[in-house]
Amino acid sequence: MLAIKKETDYAIRCVYYLARRNGEIIMADEIAGNMRIPRSFLAKIMQKLAKAGIVKSYVGTKGGHSLAKDPGSISLYEVILTIEGPIAMNSCTIKKGNCAMSDVCLVHPVWISVKKDVERVLSEKTFANIS
Repeated sequence: MLAIKKETDYAIRCVYYLARRNGEIIMADEIAGNMRIPRSFLAKIMQKLAKAGIVKSYVGTKGGHSLAKDPGSISLYEVILTIEGPIAMNSCTIKKGNCAMSDVCLVHPVWISVKKDVERVLSEKTFANIS
């Protein structure tokens, strides 16, 4: 089975929740409770999303999180790439030379095509146009 990590699922939920409340600073406990994400895991996810420029984090008594940019400019692909790294059906699609058979393999072009299609679909889905 190919599946995204639980951390990636949680990250998508976080960005989705913040997109629905765009412009507001939302407390971590609210996000965790409403999106059913363990509070301890949420901090780690928010750090990665902030480092990638997807969310902003605020400290102090009025602290919390908000989106760093418009929901329409944040794609599912960007969030997945931030948490998972490159999407690939096979390691040969990540870096040329990962497989000595890439030049002669009849399946390699299929893996490349699938990778491009998945990236395209996920890039087209932004947090403004998913519901």
